[in-house]
Amino acid sequence: MDRYIRELQLLKAKSNDRVLPTEETLGLYDLCSNDYLGINTHVKLREEFLEKYNENFEFSASSSRLLSKSLKQHLNLEQQIAHSYQMESALVFNSGYHANMGVLSALPGKKDLIVADKFIHASVIDGAKLSQADFIRYKHLDYIHLEQILKRYRSCYEHVFIISESVFSMDGDVADLIRLVDIKERYDCLLYIDEAHALGVRGARGLGCAEELACASEVDFIVGTMGKAMASVGAFVACKQIFKDFLINHSRAFIFSTALPPINMAWSSFVFEKMQDMTKEREDLKCLSVQFSDLLNTTSHSHIIPFIIGSNEDAISKSLQLKQHGYHVLPIRYPTVPQGRARLRFSLCAHMLIDDLKPLQQLLRSASDD
Repeated sequence: MDRYIRELQLLKAKSNDRVLPTEETLGLYDLCSNDYLGINTHVKLREEFLEKYNENFEFSASSSRLLSKSLKQHLNLEQQIAHSYQMESALVFNSGYHANMGVLSALPGKKDLIVADKFIHASVIDGAKLSQADFIRYKHLDYIHLEQILKRYRSCYEHVFIISESVFSMDGDVADLIRLVDIKERYDCLLYIDEAHALGVRGARGLGCAEELACASEVDFIVGTMGKAMASVGAFVACKQIFKDFLINHSRAFIFSTALPPINMAWSSFVFEKMQDMTKEREDLKCLSVQFSDLLNTTSHSHIIPFIIGSNEDAISKSLQLKQHGYHVLPIRYPTVPQGRARLRFSLCAHMLIDDLKPLQQLLRSASDD
């Protein structure tokens, strides 16, 4: 027990301990939410779903998919996703974490190499560590470094998986997918793109950056999470049928998890269709992102806009100050971001108005002046 006590005391001393929020945030302007299109609070959409799908949906799958009866809602959603991406197949997982960990712990083997962006999500890192493959990380968005790694090591491995997010969750910057596709083809690699923060937001139909750049057909694995812009639960990987079949037989995160409830899958299917027509919301969000970044005198790459504070203590203090002025934006600290790069992460949504955000300019100016 002493070790656990010491570890927690050390975290607290560094202002790096985490606690679950317990205070009511009702009435605060929420700048932490990933409800990018406003679907979670879209009453008319919810009413349309309940009216259109007036069925006696089960609230639990009650077992894993391999043990249950055929779950048509899951199959329908997977077919819908595969068709939209023009992929051979898709497979639903219980969360984005399950998807990344489940795919990467299963597919890469002893003779394979995983090469991932330095700022990749923790679920990718955990999946890579659970795999039998070797694992190297290249400098963030540094494709020269990526090529240096491939030139040195590609011939030593049977398969090489190149992994990147499209929109990075903490910095809001965007990967150069066209360049990644080119590198993947020249070095005969498999390209794995996590579109968690791009799904719903980027592309003509909201299918992500790969759709936006017309390169989805060149990406071997497209991962999307349904708990952000889609306001649902779960995640998916779109890929070749042979990879889906392999995952059904080897992905422990899939095999040993109770399947998601049918009612949630029906909602996901409904929202996935509606999301593709939400062009105005995507345009509004893009415009707001530019306006807000101008307000903070920074460059907008996406709807995720970080404001770097530095120390954990100062980030916590600034977050509390903003709360007193009606804004809910929590501090992001190490190990989620590098040490000395604690920040406030502004997560913008399509229904927000720039006039509501203008007071933040003065509130944050005091932080940059300190």
